[in-house]
Amino acid sequence: MTSPPGTQRTWIITGASAGFGRAIAECAVGRGDNAVLAVRQPGSVADLADAHRDQVLVAEFDVRDTGRAGDVIRSAVDRFGRVDVLVNNAGRGVVGAAEEVGEEELRASLELHLLGPAALVRAVLPYFREQGSGTIVQMSSQGGRISFPGVGAYSAGKFALEGWSEALAGEVAPFGVRVMIVEPSRFRTSFNAPDVLGVADASAAYTGLLEAVRNDMAGADGMQEGDPVRAAEIIVDLVAGDELPLRLPLGREAVERIGRSYRQNLEELGRWAPTARAADFPGAPASARPI
Repeated sequence: MTSPPGTQRTWIITGASAGFGRAIAECAVGRGDNAVLAVRQPGSVADLADAHRDQVLVAEFDVRDTGRAGDVIRSAVDRFGRVDVLVNNAGRGVVGAAEEVGEEELRASLELHLLGPAALVRAVLPYFREQGSGTIVQMSSQGGRISFPGVGAYSAGKFALEGWSEALAGEVAPFGVRVMIVEPSRFRTSFNAPDVLGVADASAAYTGLLEAVRNDMAGADGMQEGDPVRAAEIIVDLVAGDELPLRLPLGREAVERIGRSYRQNLEELGRWAPTARAADFPGAPASARPI
């Protein structure tokens, strides 16, 4: 269910200080909507808040502090009377082999990319169900559908977010609540910046294998082909419309790489299907499930 044309929506956007979050906030506010900017450093969005005092509320919030998720939702309701869109955008890249990324850093990635968004969704759903509408935008990545050596810690959180969100979409649809998982390729944000991208200490065992990956990730800063402003306009347009995809690859590379992965997976499934089917009890009837 979407709001009637001309309706002023209220957005909650995490990681709104830069990149996709900032671009989505500027687009939404520019179209007359309200926005709660959930950021770790309020000063990073002070200019946007000052320019749109009646439309913007800044909430100091670390997504990993799941105990405060309810406070963010309540602050939006207290200020603007309702919430219409939750954008779980905050994230951070991590580069390193599975043996190089320690448990603490892996846990932090999962907290940021799965547990934090899940806490915000749980906090907002009672409001969405009561009003019979709402949209949840989960900012994933092409790395949430495909992975490769050196990005396992990052993909682990995004894969988990996508699986959790796919189930969520079916659970909340009867209440008029929609879910969209966004899977961007490389966009010109600070994701690849040296002071943002996490890089594990390299071990000699993986130097040859991952050197090209590390160099590619670091060298992409400022050279990414994706335009965050165009991406934000697409997202805001879809939220305002009647048709919302469950998954939205963003950028040419995401479309091509994810599409190629789907085809390869189907080919491999077909090749091994006879072996896989042989694991069932002989003569057992096919399973019947409600969904």
